[in-house]
Amino acid sequence: MNIVVIGAGGVGGYFGGKLAKAGFDVTFVVRGNQLEAIKDRGLQVKSILGDFIVNPKTTDNIKDIKNPDLIILGVKSWQVIEIAQQIKLVITKNTLVLPLQNGADNADKLLTVLPREHVLAGLCRIVSKVESPGIINHFSFEPEIIFGEYDNAKTERVKQLKSVFDKAGFKNSISEDIHLDIWKKFLFIGTISGIGALTRAVFGVMREQEGIRKIIFDTAKEMVAVANAKGIGLSANDVQKIIDIIDSLDYNTTASMQRDMMEGKPSELENFNGYIVAQGKLLGIEVPTNAFTYNCLLPQELKARH
Repeated sequence: MNIVVIGAGGVGGYFGGKLAKAGFDVTFVVRGNQLEAIKDRGLQVKSILGDFIVNPKTTDNIKDIKNPDLIILGVKSWQVIEIAQQIKLVITKNTLVLPLQNGADNADKLLTVLPREHVLAGLCRIVSKVESPGIINHFSFEPEIIFGEYDNAKTERVKQLKSVFDKAGFKNSISEDIHLDIWKKFLFIGTISGIGALTRAVFGVMREQEGIRKIIFDTAKEMVAVANAKGIGLSANDVQKIIDIIDSLDYNTTASMQRDMMEGKPSELENFNGYIVAQGKLLGIEVPTNAFTYNCLLPQELKARH
């Protein structure tokens, strides 16, 4: 299988690295210091499950891609449409595109650009980051990819993709309801990222503060209300599950959006709290906690982008 991984951050670097280590033909589309480091020294993955180094093919130009069977998107949510417009020029009739971004609507974004037959829906669970150019640090949580057809059909191609991921040696599953699974992940990341960016505090500090715990709960409850209005069956049990996850993670854990904002980088604010605010307006649902977080962080986001 000819696999292209766009982005070599914490997500693309780990899962793409595992696929390359398993012997698959993997090309990373990556730029800047990350590109130069991987060319010079290979891609190093430091993981709680075992370190490894691979020497994959690299390019900084999507137009260099030839006959891809699978394109894994390891970029940020706000980059999905731009990347889709570029890969539209290189996909073939059999190419599958798998988005692994945080957020609720990445497959929908792809469908505004790409034909439906190319688009899968998916998510990943991993706590990882770029430690330095060419070095990925996976420091918590067993990495997992959950994926499926947009309509949840159990097609032969998703079964074949599962066999590829099985060979790569990371946890994976074909979802029974991919949109519900995506929203369950979104519920986790959406409740903690914004308040983390506001407080600049690690999970351990936030979960110990009664007032912040209430903000996390209120943020999650608003997200569930929006999901339910969209026909997604989230429940109060799902809220409790994500609180349990937050409580179980390493004390010093931070969210990727939080880290981006703390470093003055463009973030996924619009795709997280901003998405809930926009959907709340569209659906007539009050989301005051998400709106407060979003509007407090928006000046910093605009500064990072301009």
